Amino acid sequence: MTYELSDEDDGAPKLTLRVEDTKGDYVILTESEGFDGGGCGGGVGAQPSTPRISGNGRCWSIWWWAKLVLLLTFLGVLAAVFLKWVGPFFMDKEIIPIINWETSTFSTPVLAFLLFASVALFPILLLPSTPSMWVAGMTFGYGFGFLLIIGGVVIGISLPYFLGSLFYHKMQGWLERYPKKASIIRLAGEGNWFNQFRAVTLIRISPFPYVIYNYCAVATNVKYTPYVFGSLLGMVPEIFVAIYTGILIRTLADASHDHHSLSAPQIIFDVIGFCLTVTTTIIVTVYAKRRLKEMQKEEELLLQ
Repeated sequence: MTYELSDEDDGAPKLTLRVEDTKGDYVILTESEGFDGGGCGGGVGAQPSTPRISGNGRCWSIWWWAKLVLLLTFLGVLAAVFLKWVGPFFMDKEIIPIINWETSTFSTPVLAFLLFASVALFPILLLPSTPSMWVAGMTFGYGFGFLLIIGGVVIGISLPYFLGSLFYHKMQGWLERYPKKASIIRLAGEGNWFNQFRAVTLIRISPFPYVIYNYCAVATNVKYTPYVFGSLLGMVPEIFVAIYTGILIRTLADASHDHHSLSAPQIIFDVIGFCLTVTTTIIVTVYAKRRLKEMQKEEELLLQ
């Protein structure tokens, strides 16, 4: 067995391996385009596919983690800048006057009732209720704020469900005009109680419009109990994000009102909390979308 190293016409190195068999003949194996052993580039002449797949897979994984680190770093810097300069300026001009107006105009029980009513009734009018959730977190914190919001959400998702039954045929026509989007929300009406509960939960976590699904759900023939419980479970991440946002706004408002900047530990804690909140929301949303697509494919295979 002998080795020969030579240059090809294009200047790339070429390794020739001669193996002599028992009959005196030679079997020639060549390796060209660099001898990287399965890195991020290059290849092997005899078997080019295996090293390239392995190397590209490693490079893709490293690049994915690098992008994630860069994204988190950017979000952290952005949050620090907001907390240090943008937040206090915005608080002085907009947020603090609104908070002072609320506290001077409404008592705590009246404010709680107004927030509950807005979370319950705004979805019926196709209006967003997220700002009310911010105020609930800002005023009442995680404990009572969560109970206040979740109680309003029960009414906010139930009334459109029953009102939508009055326009059942119109909703069916709308779903037929948009078959691609309808194929996802129709999953909520398939299978037993648990399958419907799981599908509704994933739809609520995914970025499907909240107020639109409240009315369209009845057209998918989903039962009321899996619809309600799946909606409540799927909205828990959104509610906690809204409450956290309200608490963060209140913290910045108090710091600006007292004319002192946040301490370094407070800034670090708020930045870490902000990054964790955003990252968790993205991960959960991506998982929900992926799981919905898998369920959609499974449903299509069953129908074939």
